[in-house]
Amino acid sequence: MMKTIAIIPARGGSKRLPNKNILLLGGIPLIAHSILYAQQQADWIDGIFVSTDDPEIKKMALSYGASVIDRPASLSGDFEPTVSAIKHAIEGNETVENIVLLQPTNPLRPANLLKDCFRVYEENQYNSLFTVSRSHQKLGKIEQDAFVPFNYTAGQRSQDMEPLFYENGLIYISKAKIIRENQIMSPTAFPFVVDHVYAGVDIDTQEDFNYAAYILNQEI
Repeated sequence: MMKTIAIIPARGGSKRLPNKNILLLGGIPLIAHSILYAQQQADWIDGIFVSTDDPEIKKMALSYGASVIDRPASLSGDFEPTVSAIKHAIEGNETVENIVLLQPTNPLRPANLLKDCFRVYEENQYNSLFTVSRSHQKLGKIEQDAFVPFNYTAGQRSQDMEPLFYENGLIYISKAKIIRENQIMSPTAFPFVVDHVYAGVDIDTQEDFNYAAYILNQEI
């Protein structure tokens, strides 16, 4: 019985970085990083599924030992939310209780991150959890050609700013019932704070890919 499964959504047709999910990062396809990470979490994950509409991604995923769910074209458009693919992936499977979402665009994750997240998720009986990181940037808006600080006052030191956090995309864990309600995270989802250089790697452009390759090379 598969109680907890990892789902890796990886459609084809990337516009800003063509074929990004099968580009080689550190000698292996981008999508394989998430598959291999999930395989290393056998204490927590009972099955690994890649949801895709792309034949090349499917071939690649199968070659690395993942199961593949063929995503219909109706759920593969540019504006289709990720939750649609996840919901489709668990249709008819009532034994699944927990979903671990691993985005292929976040290929680098600390080795123990899922273990730490899942323990917090289970021990506190949360219905969903996601990873966040603190932003140290001084942010503002431009109004009438003037910069208006948002999270600080002029001259304030960055270390004295009120902490703000961003969703880093490394890991999402959710009860299947939340997914079936067309949500990836519930409004009460627990924000698990991650302070690691990997939190800044999120690949959508060639520049992002180059940065990921640089970070990976530093870690090898």
